[in-house]
Amino acid sequence: METKDLLKKVRKIEIKTRRLSDHIFSGEYHTSFKGRGMTFSEVRPYQFGDDVRSIDWNVTARYNEAHVKVFEEERELTMMLMVDISGSESFGTKNQLKSEIVTEIAATMAFSATQNNDKIGLILFSDAIELYIPPKKGKSHVLRIIRELIEFQPKSRKTDLSQALKFLSSTQKKKAIVFLISDFMVEDDYEKTLKIAGKKHDITGIRVYDIREEKMPNVGMVEMEDAESGEIMVVDTSSKTVRLNYEKNYQEKVTFFKEIFSKCGSGTVNTRVDESYVKKLLGYFKSR
Repeated sequence: METKDLLKKVRKIEIKTRRLSDHIFSGEYHTSFKGRGMTFSEVRPYQFGDDVRSIDWNVTARYNEAHVKVFEEERELTMMLMVDISGSESFGTKNQLKSEIVTEIAATMAFSATQNNDKIGLILFSDAIELYIPPKKGKSHVLRIIRELIEFQPKSRKTDLSQALKFLSSTQKKKAIVFLISDFMVEDDYEKTLKIAGKKHDITGIRVYDIREEKMPNVGMVEMEDAESGEIMVVDTSSKTVRLNYEKNYQEKVTFFKEIFSKCGSGTVNTRVDESYVKKLLGYFKSR
């Protein structure tokens, strides 16, 4: 993509998503996530009215007098955007590709975090870590993230969520607000790595999907290409068995996504390419 065209695209996304984050999401984001990070400040003697759950029993035993732990709210949080850029994201049968909606959502989240003076980092992944941008503040940093989301070309077309989550756990030592954006049409079992990452971070899985992925239309014999493996095959879509197996496989992956995130204490958002992701995200923030 030429520099002129790239800058036009960046500017277009900035205008749209910044308006959303300024007028809609920044307040909701602040309410949903601010104050959830607490850092240890000191230990002091117990005073009447203190919460007994904050008693430090080790210090209490040492001094033979009740002491409580004092925590203070973290004024600055870190947002990590984890974005799936595998081959399956380059699909769309409506006005936009999944990858374009993913970019808009990520940009909106980034500007919302900037409004609250938080740091924003980016992890682009396939079945490997394709790009890592450490968390920083500022508009220029957010614009760099948007540029990478638009023009970055992955080396692999496959997906491995477990590797991405392992990388998150190894690089982010402090608690972060994490948005994991993908279609979650993956073969790997990411339950264990999600559970580990979820103990430290506040993770939300945002599933972006296309209406044509839910059901296979009956259009006879069709040549299809697997977006991630590149394998080409002829599929008889007129076969009811073929269509039912396709739907079953799709639903199993969606169910796994919802159940595992819930089990690990993480939130989920499901948004279709032709739906308003604004309404979906606002509803999610308010439900928190």
